[in-house]
Amino acid sequence: MPLPPLVRPGAPASDVTEIEAIEKTIRQGVYHLRGKARVETRDVLITADEIDYDENTAEAEARGNVYFKHFTENEELWADKVQYNVSAETGKFFQIQGRAPGKIDPRPGLLITNQPFTFQGRWAERIGGKYLLYEGTVTNCKLPRPSWILKAPRFDIVPGDRAIAYRAWFKLFRVIPLFYAPVFYKSLSKEPRRSGFLTPSIGTTTRRGNMVAVSYYWAINRSYDAIYRATYFTQRGLMHTADFRGKPTSRSDFDIYFNGINDRGVLLDNGDRRKEGGFLLTSNFRASLGRGFEARAQIHYLSSFQFRQAFTETFNEAIFSEVQSTGLVTKHWSSYGLNFVFSQKQNFQNRFIPGRFDGDQYIFPYFEDDITSIRKLPQIEFNTRDREIRNRILPFWVSFESTAGMLRRNQNLFQSRAFVERFDAEPRIMTAFRFKGFSILPAYSIRETYVGSSFDNQQFAVRGENVVRHARELSVDLVAPSLARIFNAPSKLGTKLKHVIEPRAGFRWVGGVNNFDRLIRFDETELLSNTKEAEISLANRFFLKRHDGYVYEAFSWQLLHRRYFDPTFGGSIVNGARNVLLSGSDLTGYTFLQGPRRYSPIVSVLRASPVAGTGVEWRADYDPAFQRLTNSSFTADTRFSQYLVSIGHAHVSDTGACEFLQVRPNCLSPRYNQFRGMFGIGNEQRRGWNAAFSAYYDFDRAVMQFATTQVSYNLDCCGFSLQYRRFSFGVRNDNQFRAAFVIANIGSFGTLKRQERLF
Repeated sequence: MPLPPLVRPGAPASDVTEIEAIEKTIRQGVYHLRGKARVETRDVLITADEIDYDENTAEAEARGNVYFKHFTENEELWADKVQYNVSAETGKFFQIQGRAPGKIDPRPGLLITNQPFTFQGRWAERIGGKYLLYEGTVTNCKLPRPSWILKAPRFDIVPGDRAIAYRAWFKLFRVIPLFYAPVFYKSLSKEPRRSGFLTPSIGTTTRRGNMVAVSYYWAINRSYDAIYRATYFTQRGLMHTADFRGKPTSRSDFDIYFNGINDRGVLLDNGDRRKEGGFLLTSNFRASLGRGFEARAQIHYLSSFQFRQAFTETFNEAIFSEVQSTGLVTKHWSSYGLNFVFSQKQNFQNRFIPGRFDGDQYIFPYFEDDITSIRKLPQIEFNTRDREIRNRILPFWVSFESTAGMLRRNQNLFQSRAFVERFDAEPRIMTAFRFKGFSILPAYSIRETYVGSSFDNQQFAVRGENVVRHARELSVDLVAPSLARIFNAPSKLGTKLKHVIEPRAGFRWVGGVNNFDRLIRFDETELLSNTKEAEISLANRFFLKRHDGYVYEAFSWQLLHRRYFDPTFGGSIVNGARNVLLSGSDLTGYTFLQGPRRYSPIVSVLRASPVAGTGVEWRADYDPAFQRLTNSSFTADTRFSQYLVSIGHAHVSDTGACEFLQVRPNCLSPRYNQFRGMFGIGNEQRRGWNAAFSAYYDFDRAVMQFATTQVSYNLDCCGFSLQYRRFSFGVRNDNQFRAAFVIANIGSFGTLKRQERLF
């Protein structure tokens, strides 16, 4: 049953009409009100210099400084003359001006304002809760000099539902025409959904030519909708984009996105065209299956990495070469977990093919896709977290991890069978000894692995012979008591400063992996090797207590180092090659094994957050074998007042026999030296000028791979944005120009998309 409408305090009863004026006369049921005349019902208030009101028909005619308010719809009108039936709630308004509250939707990238929508017109009429406004204008800017207006000979407005303008001109500062719309629709509902064409956009780029885009939104029903966008590039052809969303039930939803083009090709100097067409398919699914089971899926398919690099609008997507699809049915209860996994991972490695002569014809340089694909279809995982089985004298915990699945690996050099069986199980037991603040945590596990195919390293081919691995692992972790001391902090930072030193040590032994070179690499399961290693770490942490009593970690510095007692890792190391083992990959993300080693690099992780809104992190590896820092990554971010600064630098030394732009088999780490930075003033809501600049610069290539500059100016009700974008990587070298006009509480018009904005 719907709730009854709220009654405002002091309102007349539903069957009562209050009448007031300085002079009041009545003839045959018609009231003639003169001077501060007022007619009020529970829903409507009319005031004017003079009003004639017929109590028999409920007709009121008001003249001179007329004020009309509808309390239910929260509408206010001013007019020279009003003819209104307070019972039927219909009437006419002459030389009208009014206002109604706008819907505030604080979405990212959308300018918002508390200003109501104001409208003016020669005359208007209200029929059945609908307003028809003739020769009118609409704006949500401050009067009398609005920054924008929508002008049309007729408006059809249903408060709380929608507004339609026919043959409308959108104008800036009342005189500058921005665009024309035969029919302009704006939803006024709380949750708007209606089919229709979206605002078209135009633009230009140096590699694609001029661009025109038209989109259509289809509100299929309450549970499904779709958007189709056709974008025509004068130099490349027609691009199609579709987005289909749905919520079939209250516990399930999905989103399917498609983007593709049949590329006409880039015109080369010799008159040929290099085609870079393709398509991208992305989808997300989620559903609750009942009985604790939940299904999730993220499906990504990319037909060509060249297509992504040529047509993507973001730098991060252009350089990210991995595409992964995963489907998962999972259930977790108590300390147990059961997963059914379907996944495929593709890694696109562009191979640079230099320019060359084929007879008398010159073939221009290009990149060729080199795809490595790993598929699990399906894989079953059953795991248990650490469970305490005994707590007498010594506590004991047990855990169990297991997988069983059908796998496949496919790449240019070799490929496995379509379905390779693999079973892996690892039970584990752990206990703890504690004495005077010291904790010793020993653990022992048995890991049995069966794989239905093997790899012949001599022939570099896959064989049908199965492989069984019997691995044993023993680990002992030593946690020493932390050392702490409290000091008086600098007055500007806080009241107290606490320094904590945390020493840690551990030993790990793995044996039984005698067939490392015969295992096909599907994931980290095959990276396990024999090892005898010790690890030490030392962390220094500084905690600050602010004047308001809040305590936070202001600075920390951690050092990690490993000593390998088996430098060949049970014979797993191939001398002069790039070796990836679990003993190195779980320590640092950079490979350092190109031969037998007794020491790992010294891994340093430094973090600082001296004041609110500021964060600094520096990660670096010092390799004793090369006696220098082999890699370093630095980031710093801060925001103060209206300023934003973000910088980062990543550097990898040329270690091993590497050549620029190429990775040889014996190349350990190819050289890399890149800087990124962003500087901004203001934000998306700040009135006045706002600006931001972002760039990625490659020192090795001496080229700005990506740069974006955006300048915006926000008024009280609208804003203007201009953006310049520069791409230069691979075979892509183009400039783009974006522009947008943003109307507060409504949306954005132009070629600058919300996800491409810097703020």
